[in-house]
Amino acid sequence: MGRADPEEGQLPAPVKPPDGGWGWIVLLGCFVITGFSYAFPKAVSVYFKELMKDFHVGYSDTAWISSIMLAMLYGTGPVCSIMVNQFGCRPVMLIGGLLASSGMILASFTTNIIELYLTAGVLTGLGMALNFQPSLIMLGTYFDKRRPLANGLAAAGSPVFLSSLSPLGQVLLEKFGWRGGFLIMGGLLLNCCTCGAVMRPLDMGMKRKMEKAQDKYEAKEMLPIGGKSEEGISTTDGTKKAKKAKKKPRKGKKLLDFSIFSNRGFIIYTISKFILVLGLFVPPILLVNYAKDTGVPDTEAAFLLSIIGFIDIFARPACGMVAGLKWVRPHVAYLFSFSMLFNGLTDICSARASNYTGLVIFCVFFGISYGMVGALQFEVLMAIVGSQKFSSAIGLVLLIEAFAVLIGPPSAGRLVDALKNYEVIFYLAGSEVVLSALFLAVATYCCLNRGKKKEAPPEKNPSAGGGSDTEEAESDVQEAEEHSGDNHQPSHSTDNAVVAASEEANHVAEEQSGEGGGCPEGDGEVLARDSCNADQTVERDSF
Repeated sequence: MGRADPEEGQLPAPVKPPDGGWGWIVLLGCFVITGFSYAFPKAVSVYFKELMKDFHVGYSDTAWISSIMLAMLYGTGPVCSIMVNQFGCRPVMLIGGLLASSGMILASFTTNIIELYLTAGVLTGLGMALNFQPSLIMLGTYFDKRRPLANGLAAAGSPVFLSSLSPLGQVLLEKFGWRGGFLIMGGLLLNCCTCGAVMRPLDMGMKRKMEKAQDKYEAKEMLPIGGKSEEGISTTDGTKKAKKAKKKPRKGKKLLDFSIFSNRGFIIYTISKFILVLGLFVPPILLVNYAKDTGVPDTEAAFLLSIIGFIDIFARPACGMVAGLKWVRPHVAYLFSFSMLFNGLTDICSARASNYTGLVIFCVFFGISYGMVGALQFEVLMAIVGSQKFSSAIGLVLLIEAFAVLIGPPSAGRLVDALKNYEVIFYLAGSEVVLSALFLAVATYCCLNRGKKKEAPPEKNPSAGGGSDTEEAESDVQEAEEHSGDNHQPSHSTDNAVVAASEEANHVAEEQSGEGGGCPEGDGEVLARDSCNADQTVERDSF
């Protein structure tokens, strides 16, 4: 996916997604990569107390490690897009796995907090970014009809790894210390290289075999006489050259395609996602401290996050299955809007929860809504821009989200310190999520759906505005067939003229004397004289 043809320097025509087969292995790799990318920055917080003791720093200083990881994951999106478009997904993921692993290994030998920022923060964060984005691109390449389910299953890697990496980190800390734990964690991140190795591009061999078989069939149908086989082969070779000549100027790919900003759906999605990220991550970050302030014991307060993670594991695949239904998938943007509205109302309604039972109920509903948002966010983006522009789109979206990540949670923490009141923070976060949901739903209906009804052309064009892999591949194949049809038309007309002339041999002299010069002059530039002769024989047969 994304690597150029070494002979032509251009991208090959898109292949129809298999929706299975090796795609399930790609899905497993994407599941692991998603788990490491989202869960690892949170799991590292287990080591913060030991780091504070060894380096004599505060909690806010150690918390910057996770913040830098997330900033690199989101902020380096355009860089990842450029690398994927230039070198392909597999090489980028292999390099990313090595960087992520080497960052944690080097972090185990650091002597101050600044070195931790550069190794565990920058280097590991960059490595995970180079794995996360290409894995989503490959998932969209291998799946089309089952893409919502595939996205839901891949997104489930985040809660699964979060519920396993945190206890594992605690065990490693107790037995080997934070340095040994970082070293072993770095070894675990080498599995990202394994996941990158299985991300093979869709093989073009099958497409080439189909083209060869089709060319041979066309040659056999056009020239059934044995003596004409060489002409048929030369005709098909000329067709291939014409196809390549047509594709060369059309298939160049930019390193970062900014033309997606002309897509109104992408603009609406980006604005909505920016507002969403401002408040989406605030409740789970403040939940444990909020529970402790209400008198909940430490162990029970920490268990609240486990409840969210457990519900999230099942919510994401289930939502992916629902989004893949035939009557739901055309309206997946509205389902995404509903999931955001559900999440925002959960925050608002649970702002006054003052006991442990109320907090447990909040965690159940928050886990469901949070899982729905996680399962649908990239599916909606793929549906808007299509797989061919998804590599550039996700990079730009993640860059914009990076600013929201750096604004939302830190601002909420400062408000808590100033107001000493968590209720206001939950109201504010819930209002931001509700606002993003309403904006997405209203803007999609007013700017996109109504605009399509007004600008709908009278003729039916099934490949227009689809945005899926299958439709894009079919449109390219259709263009190639039309071009090859133009190249074969003179040979067909020549054969028809020869056959018709042999059948009407007794009337040639009469027709030439009575109907000379019957060919229109304007059409001679397209089809030449043989097509005119063919038209004349058809007219004679009709009489």
